[in-house]
Amino acid sequence: MNVIDHVRDMASAGLHSNVRIVSSLLLTMSNNNPELFSPAQKYQLLVYHADAIFHDKEYRNAACKYSMALQQKKVLSKTSKVRTSAGGAASNMQTQSLPSEIEVKYKIAECYTILKLDKDAIAVLDGIPSRQRTPKINMMLANLYRKAGQERSAVTSYKEVLRQCPLALDAIIGLLSLSVKGAEVASMTMDVIQSIPNLDWLSVWIKAYAFIHAGDNQRAINTICSLEKKSLLRDNVDLLVSLADVYFRAGDTKNAILKFEQAQMLDPYLIKGMDVYGYLMAREGHLEDVEVLGGRLFNISDQHAEPWVISGCHSFYSKRYSRALYLGAKAIQLNSNSVQALLLKGAALRNMGRVQEAIIHFREAMRLAPCRLDCYEGLIDCYLASNGIREAMGMANNIYKTLGANAQTLTILATVCLEDPVTQEKAKTLLDKALAQRPDYTKAVIKKAELLSREQKHEEGIALLRNALANQSDCVLHRMLGDFLVAVNDYQEAMDQYSIALSLDPNDQKSLEGMQKMEKEESPADATVELDGDDMEGSGEDGDLEGSDSEAAQWADQEQWFGMQ
Repeated sequence: MNVIDHVRDMASAGLHSNVRIVSSLLLTMSNNNPELFSPAQKYQLLVYHADAIFHDKEYRNAACKYSMALQQKKVLSKTSKVRTSAGGAASNMQTQSLPSEIEVKYKIAECYTILKLDKDAIAVLDGIPSRQRTPKINMMLANLYRKAGQERSAVTSYKEVLRQCPLALDAIIGLLSLSVKGAEVASMTMDVIQSIPNLDWLSVWIKAYAFIHAGDNQRAINTICSLEKKSLLRDNVDLLVSLADVYFRAGDTKNAILKFEQAQMLDPYLIKGMDVYGYLMAREGHLEDVEVLGGRLFNISDQHAEPWVISGCHSFYSKRYSRALYLGAKAIQLNSNSVQALLLKGAALRNMGRVQEAIIHFREAMRLAPCRLDCYEGLIDCYLASNGIREAMGMANNIYKTLGANAQTLTILATVCLEDPVTQEKAKTLLDKALAQRPDYTKAVIKKAELLSREQKHEEGIALLRNALANQSDCVLHRMLGDFLVAVNDYQEAMDQYSIALSLDPNDQKSLEGMQKMEKEESPADATVELDGDDMEGSGEDGDLEGSDSEAAQWADQEQWFGMQ
């Protein structure tokens, strides 16, 4: 047993720090005395040394050392040919037991991927002949191709993964996301379904994800529910997270939160999907719960985008947009494919008046998730904020034609129509259609109430909101009902509605303003005192703005560090 065998055994045993030290010393000895080790032994040393460096997360250094190993392998190949022609059978045996050159190239590509040098990673993997590509090489190539927009090459690589590993479900999701038909994907798994017992659920699973990526949320919900009800798949965390996500896409916040909570109870260490859950909780005004959730996820792992997004949502809904921007950028740095991180950063940029930068982020989110309507809504909001009604109308019409006339697309189109006095009647018709399909769809109810308020049809607005609140409780709906009740001089119930709204979201400024306005009207004798209080309150707001400026300056330094410009 020679020294190289000892190094190999330490590497196999996971003693990476020990391998790094001893391999470094041995390589120095080899450089000073080239005759000390054979070309094959030097190649082994370089690979083991690079592996140890990779384990220490020094990826640029590791890529360099792996490349040195490949150069040494070329030297070895030349000497092996000479020895083989001379009849060196022992040399052949030694060469066959060496670390795989294909594996070394995969490691280099892995380093480049982590360093976000995707073009370099593709170049390395493209250099491996197709017949020598393992499933993990094809999977990495497929993901890189898809990210680079090379969809045809991505499809080919995903199919090659499935040909070798028909139960590679992430490859199946990749194909479905690239608009490959569910029936075609299912046909590639038919042999394994028929030959192995208890896999009859797989064809239904493929159908469910085909519906998800086609934007057919209701059929996706029905299909996943049918899977989840099966005794063998009941309480599967991945299915519950997928179901929660589809409920969210369909605009059913209540059921989305319910399913996320169910998944979280089954797996307290769950990270996947928690960014969407945190966003929904923040949007509903449960900021204390969001803060707890973010802290818990940071304790699980701070190397995932999700905890950073959750903390960013807490900052965003606390109106700390500079900090939300920084946290969103950090999340994108960890995972450039995080749709929720892109939406968070885009929303923060929009609210800070940096609309053109926000548009870039919303467009990237749209590219990654073409069936998520909130990506389009963010972009439309940017267009409207910059008076681009024509662009917003074009986008809304495109969504309506592409995804069909459902409650969500009808409401999006109506939202844009409300911005133009000429299309007010069209907006009303669209909202009526949306509410006919889904009477409980909150966004449609809110927009219809806004329209009724403009037309001063207060009794109709009250009836609409009471009907919507019969089966749900929402801060905005209660607040709007309070506004309508004030308009018809029903001050007592209006006060009750504002109180309910504030109990649901203590940070809802408009409910607080409505309540304070009523208190002033009810107490004219205290008007002077109230005015003094307002003056003090205004002074406090100025102080907050100053604090916000200093905070913006503080986080601006961080922005440059994380490449947010």
